[in-house]
Amino acid sequence: MGAIVRDEQGRLLLVRRGRPPGKGLWSVPGGRVEPGESDTEALAREMREETGLTVRVVGLAGTVDRPGPGGVVYEIRDYLAESCGGTLRAGDDAEDARWFTEDDLARLPLSPGLLDALTGWGVIGRPSGSSATG
Repeated sequence: MGAIVRDEQGRLLLVRRGRPPGKGLWSVPGGRVEPGESDTEALAREMREETGLTVRVVGLAGTVDRPGPGGVVYEIRDYLAESCGGTLRAGDDAEDARWFTEDDLARLPLSPGLLDALTGWGVIGRPSGSSATG
């Protein structure tokens, strides 16, 4: 699961992955739900670990299925969230964490399908001049 967070200027929070899968690619911060955790608890934990921020979940943005090793398919639920504390810093398996405008997204190496998912869910409009698929 992942968190879609915007700052006061409307910029989107992304992290650059430091480990596979997606090492070096930018994506929304998030990770796995541990046994006994709810999505909300896991999202709060992952955000603290990867970004240093405390968040409040607002609602489900959407769900995507992504292939994994050995033919497994992961269902990924991304949530809209608001930052309510902390200081932004890259941590855990994130190499970097930054705020980006929607237009910045077209110039970044994004995780496959991210741009299409965010656009399809109405979270963002297609960045100007972009034909990227995320």
